[in-house]
Amino acid sequence: MKLENKTKLEEFFSSHDKFAQANGMKIEEIDDGYAKTSMRVEETHLNGANVCHGGAIFSLADYAFAIASNSYGQLALGINTSISFLNSAKKGETLYATTKEIDKNHKLASYTITVTNEEDKIIAIMQGMVYKKDKNIIT
Repeated sequence: MKLENKTKLEEFFSSHDKFAQANGMKIEEIDDGYAKTSMRVEETHLNGANVCHGGAIFSLADYAFAIASNSYGQLALGINTSISFLNSAKKGETLYATTKEIDKNHKLASYTITVTNEEDKIIAIMQGMVYKKDKNIIT
């Protein structure tokens, strides 16, 4: 990926994704069909069992999914996701969501997203599919 496009994509998501901003999500890496995001688990991310809420974990994975699927500059919108939660995460841990493109064609693309903690323990695995629109998000 060209550095210019990478910068534009990072600026686009950093300024337009208000939900990610409000939840402390950060972009760590971007490349074609690939993204890595992070989020430190804070008090506001905890559920009633005092572990990271599944919705917070899903949202972090979805953020990385969105960035990777839009990394070519063409607007891509999620049409299907499935997530499996394998381990819990606790307050103070930093979670990382890494998205890898599995396959793509001119209209659909498939991705695998792995959420880990700072010790590389797998917290969740998500599969996602996008539909690619005839619109560019970066120019």
